[in-house]
Amino acid sequence: MTLNDRSTPLAFLATRRSGKPRDLAAPGPDAAQMDRMIAIAARTPDHGKLAPWRFVTVESDQRDAFAALLRDALKIERPGASDADIDAAVRDFAYQAPALVVVLSTPRTGSKIPVWEQELSAGAACMNLLHAANALGFAGGWLTGWATYSDRVRDAFGGEGERIAGFVFIGTPAKPLEERPRPELSEIAHKWNPGYGREG
Repeated sequence: MTLNDRSTPLAFLATRRSGKPRDLAAPGPDAAQMDRMIAIAARTPDHGKLAPWRFVTVESDQRDAFAALLRDALKIERPGASDADIDAAVRDFAYQAPALVVVLSTPRTGSKIPVWEQELSAGAACMNLLHAANALGFAGGWLTGWATYSDRVRDAFGGEGERIAGFVFIGTPAKPLEERPRPELSEIAHKWNPGYGREG
């Protein structure tokens, strides 16, 4: 079995892994493929049918504007950083991979569904987007970092009450994806022991 084996659904899930955005190159998905990925990403558990997430694509000809946004935000939020450090941080982040989707968590605060459940749904949407990218022959990397928590960056994509769930970079691996260490099943799967929290 090889990484991203698509012979069966279980084989695919057992071998799927993310790609490092800096190692994702052209070609990226075309407009129709991107629409399909987002439609698949939206097929995620969603208590209350609220669709508490949005997907904003940053087109290739918008990367300079995206970089300028990050640069301006960093200059304000890290006043002690040098221009060289800011430029390096922005360049290393803004221009990765041929495709970029900003996934926003958009909880409906007036709903009876807890905000936490809606935020979990946004995370599941990010995961589904990665699955869709892999299934269509690409690889994706889900990044967070300082920009995810910057109100200035958030305001360029959404509004108050929304949060950036992640930046999902998508493209073609420039080199084979390497497997990463995975936890032993015995470390993460436990049988419930009433009165004691978890066994072991």
